[in-house]
Amino acid sequence: MKLYGLIGYPLGHSFSKDFFNKKFSTESIADSNFELFPLQDINQLKPFVHSVKGLTGLSVTFPHKEAIIPYLDELDGISGEIGAVNCVRVNENKLYGFNTDVIGFEKSFMPLRESHHHKALILGTGGASKAVKYVLSKHGIPFLQVSRNPGAIKFFITYEMLDDSIMSEYNIIINCTPAGMYPAIADKPNIPYGCITSRHLLYDLIYNPSDTLFLKEGKKAGAVTKNGYEMLVLQAEESWKIWNGKSI
Repeated sequence: MKLYGLIGYPLGHSFSKDFFNKKFSTESIADSNFELFPLQDINQLKPFVHSVKGLTGLSVTFPHKEAIIPYLDELDGISGEIGAVNCVRVNENKLYGFNTDVIGFEKSFMPLRESHHHKALILGTGGASKAVKYVLSKHGIPFLQVSRNPGAIKFFITYEMLDDSIMSEYNIIINCTPAGMYPAIADKPNIPYGCITSRHLLYDLIYNPSDTLFLKEGKKAGAVTKNGYEMLVLQAEESWKIWNGKSI
């Protein structure tokens, strides 16, 4: 039996477990199972891997996408460049890191972009935002990253600095924060929603709920909007290929 799983902490309702076990059932993959592994301390990664029989692949979520890197035996080029991993292939207790968030975001986001969508605001600074930055840079889309605590880092601004001028110039807004994620569905990123127009594109990496308050505000203004569900599906399928040696 091949075992796959999701590591992170805390783990509640999991897209990954539902997605993969349904995939195994519908595609008659009888020798595989997907489980949740709430791993609070990343220092326990190697002992955990050695203790689980049949472990073949792992999905990685908050808060380990960046912290896991020193514990891996090898990184692919993209995950090494951006400094975040969301997919691990296990082979003879050696751990190989990949980033499939890049593929999922790129394929989901780029078809939405119209000719007037020139610059982007990235809300948040976590591991998922690094995949977003990589894709925007690849396609020559200038961006600013919005953070509550930007320090003196170049290309970072605070939420308090967002005004009509910035919101007009940067009309792609990508939410990489958990604000609005179930069960805290009454939350939303602290941006000036009155500045959003029909020329904006709002993309939310959250998929539950499907319509966050962030996206609802965009829809009210006539903006293009999309949630993160398709991105999740695309990155999961790419992880499946990696775990089975079909895409490296």
